[in-house]
Amino acid sequence: GILEKIRSYLIKKLLPHLEDRRKYHQEFASSTSFHGVHNIVQTQSKTRKVLWLLVVVGCLAIAIWQICSRFIYYFSWPTTTTVVIQYVENVKFPAVTFCNLNRFQAHAVSNLKIIFLLWNIVSGVLQKFAVQDKYSQELNDFLLGNQNFSIKEFTKKNGFYLNSSTLLECEFFGKPCYPQDFEHVFTEYGNCFTFNHNDLPARKVSLSGRGLHLLFDVQQEQFTDEPALGYTDAGITFVTHSPKELPRFDGLGLLTPVGMHAQVAIRQLKSIIQEYPWGECKPDIKLQYHKIYSTNGCLQECKARYIQDWCGCLPFILPGNGTECDLLKFYNCVYPAVYDIEIKGLCTVGTHNSTCPAACEEMDYPTTVTYSSFGGEKAIKYLSAKLKKSPEYIRQNLVRIDIKYHDLSYKITQQQKALTISELLADVGGQLGLFCGASMITIIELLEYIFTNFCWMCIFLLLKAPEMPQWNNPSQNQPTHKEKKKGIQEC
Repeated sequence: GILEKIRSYLIKKLLPHLEDRRKYHQEFASSTSFHGVHNIVQTQSKTRKVLWLLVVVGCLAIAIWQICSRFIYYFSWPTTTTVVIQYVENVKFPAVTFCNLNRFQAHAVSNLKIIFLLWNIVSGVLQKFAVQDKYSQELNDFLLGNQNFSIKEFTKKNGFYLNSSTLLECEFFGKPCYPQDFEHVFTEYGNCFTFNHNDLPARKVSLSGRGLHLLFDVQQEQFTDEPALGYTDAGITFVTHSPKELPRFDGLGLLTPVGMHAQVAIRQLKSIIQEYPWGECKPDIKLQYHKIYSTNGCLQECKARYIQDWCGCLPFILPGNGTECDLLKFYNCVYPAVYDIEIKGLCTVGTHNSTCPAACEEMDYPTTVTYSSFGGEKAIKYLSAKLKKSPEYIRQNLVRIDIKYHDLSYKITQQQKALTISELLADVGGQLGLFCGASMITIIELLEYIFTNFCWMCIFLLLKAPEMPQWNNPSQNQPTHKEKKKGIQEC
């Protein structure tokens, strides 16, 4: 039947004779580019055969060991870090956000303690703040009696402001700047103001040692903090950051007390982190309300999503377009929600499997700050006559800040793959060539040899298969046509 035809075709066409198969093996061993094999086959001395066999097997074992170790090293995802310092003719100036440590106007409300507690609850979404139980009843009474009170509008109107009376001098790279060059932003310090917030192309420094020069008047008599809650300092706090990122003061703000001159030297540091599994970043993550990805911006958007789902409103200090939360929602829902987010770890930062992994590219501005007492005796007399203020007022309220680049260079810290695919292939090829004299052509020869023998084995097993039953032949226990006819005649 069909099986017999297949067998005859395989025997005639595909399966060579035993002598031909032996000849094929002999030719492969004599002509292969896998060094050492032909010495085993062609030599007549048994001693040399054994020696060459040991050499080939030993070299093959070492090559396999080295190749396996390179693959293990590659799949451990190793990285190296390179640091490059690049000198340029000009460099972009960062954004700088300034806040007054004295946040609210003293005359705005009689009970400043309540305002500070409310603001700490509002800004708790940025920086965790625990409200003491002894103030809970006082807060409840205020909230019930002032349900239409807006802490946002109150802070914007009665918090620290920037005008010609609080910003006495402003100069950027030899040109004057004005309060309208600063953008208002809410932080945990209330009203703050950012210079170079829109990253203007013209605001580049082309000489080191020159930058932004400011003179602030903190006006302690008009602005104050609540010493009963631990706020006892007076001065200006500021932070340098990328113009495309929001300011972050939590542990990063620099303080300049009154009566001091701060000289700040900044550097530009760009960090490049590899994507997972080599590094911890994920390049496909995009933020909805920020131009570039940053862990701080991602963390704020994460908190905003959870708070909007739980409370049905959105704190004005977080990015988004939801309905603004009132004070009762802040106290009864938003503040406990922030606590749950922290405890349950719903918005985590850092690793690749966290909510907000590390940024693939990040721009930092490391700073070096030196301080000196503001103004000598002649300078104090000059400013006193110019501003029509007493020398004591100048020492108690004025703050001078100079921010400049240390030099016209930037540093790039880049995380790189310690072993790439091409380097892995080069290592594997080097081990094969060193110990076996093999190449890609040799691997193709071996694959062809293995495939040919595999096909012959399959054909051999097919020929050894049991015969199919002959369904068309008459069965032995059934009478044939002649036997039937003979039986009829006898009958």
